Amino acid sequence: VQLQASGGGLVQAGQSLRLSCAASGRSFSSYVVGWFRQAPGKEREFVAAIRRSGATYYADSKKGRFTISRDNAKNTVYLQMNSLTPEDTAVYYCAADQSIIVSSMTSSQYYNYWGQGTQVTVSS
Repeated sequence: VQLQASGGGLVQAGQSLRLSCAASGRSFSSYVVGWFRQAPGKEREFVAAIRRSGATYYADSKKGRFTISRDNAKNTVYLQMNSLTPEDTAVYYCAADQSIIVSSMTSSQYYNYWGQGTQVTVSS
């Protein structure tokens, strides 16, 4: 499967963005899809993930502001980000894999397929 992340940009604090992760290949609906982000000089961190069942998981600091969803008919996973702050500035990556247990979803090492990343910049 190939992933294409898009939707990043420059916004002001308090505004929203919706990122998209479009996939090519069959059976994408059976994949676990995660969003990660990496800010300059920092480690890549987990943001959110969604399973085939539609069950969603978030990093504690993102709950309430970020929403992950998927449209299997479009082979696309979305990340809606609201009330953005400058601390959300990072390159956002989507990743996918078919066989990730719940306890491993927050770890990037378990995802074998990655998109190219999309830059999100939030100005104060």
